[in-house]
Amino acid sequence: MSFNREEDQKLKFKTSKKLKVSSNFESMKLKDDLLRGIYSYGFEAPSSIQSRAITQIISGKDVIAQAQSGTGKTATFTIGLLQAIDLRKKDLQALILSPTRELASQIGQVVKNLGDYMNVNAFAMTGGKTLKDDLKKMQKHGCQVVSGTPGRVLDMIKRQMLQTRNVQMLVLDEADELLSETLGFKQQIYDIFAKLPKNCQVVVVSATMNKDILEVTRKFMNDPVKILVKRDEISLEGIKQYIVNVDKEDWKFDTLCDIYDSLTITQCVIFCNTKKKVDWLSQRLLQSNFAVVSMHGDMKQEERDKVMNDFRTGHSRVLISTDVWARGIDVQQVSLVINYDLPEIIENYIHRIGRSGRFGRKGVAINFITKADSAKLREIEKFYSIKINLMPANFAELS
Repeated sequence: MSFNREEDQKLKFKTSKKLKVSSNFESMKLKDDLLRGIYSYGFEAPSSIQSRAITQIISGKDVIAQAQSGTGKTATFTIGLLQAIDLRKKDLQALILSPTRELASQIGQVVKNLGDYMNVNAFAMTGGKTLKDDLKKMQKHGCQVVSGTPGRVLDMIKRQMLQTRNVQMLVLDEADELLSETLGFKQQIYDIFAKLPKNCQVVVVSATMNKDILEVTRKFMNDPVKILVKRDEISLEGIKQYIVNVDKEDWKFDTLCDIYDSLTITQCVIFCNTKKKVDWLSQRLLQSNFAVVSMHGDMKQEERDKVMNDFRTGHSRVLISTDVWARGIDVQQVSLVINYDLPEIIENYIHRIGRSGRFGRKGVAINFITKADSAKLREIEKFYSIKINLMPANFAELS
């Protein structure tokens, strides 16, 4: 669909007026067992997005929520849907779609954790693994919530292994990514929409908004409540951002080794733009006796699961990855992100650096800049209305 400027102006978002803000979870009138799950998960008070969006989701309205990475967006829609579903019914009532297998699995786990005292039956449906065991469990216990990737979910619907007639809520997480033309999910999303009941509530969640989301809101949402932050407010508070001028690509590796030796970090993610470079860099670091693990989209699912598990549990401290890891993956101890390459997609800058400083914690992001990167750096600074300073000489004290 093409947009002209006039149409674009009509579709510009502003936060809906007179939004109720809940200062604590009790005031949201949540189920007792859900409240127990929230507190045992470690939440004490709602974040900014949670204090505004949870009650709107519970009310049954369509919702568009845009908020910074690391502010509890996953818990926002999870709490909303857990309050909304009828636990007496064992059929599918809530469907969550996200762009990567890891994120879909993580969300499925958050649903189980927050719904721990509710005995909710939730399943992650992703490509790359057999579903025989899940199908047996679903048939035995029922399935109330599914978190999945669009391809696998659509396949299951077409095979009639997933019944959608009682779905009352659809959540699109990382919606800008799901709806981008490059990843090829858009048609699958539309095909899934077509299989859902007409009165299905739609919740759209993302750290960044674009025209593809505008199109979906116009086609599939009914007078949505909008909860948004301006672009220049998206630059993440609590994350110090720096650049290191390396001049040439060849000098990046030695610079990385110096940083690696100097910083005392809990855990670190290093982003490269290609799978080939991820493999090359992890090999070079391993040869130099640095303990690292790596992950990208070409790896088998079992390998990716093992890497994720090792990193989550702290067995490995440094992960090298492509943008497959930039979206939504939540490991609380990550305190440093290094952009070995500046991201090719400008929106991914905020998603990458948002891997550090999760939920109000402090973090550091370091960007390696060659002479060829200066235009891209200016583009990032302009896009987010920020100024990224040179890393100071005493950078060892940053962590």
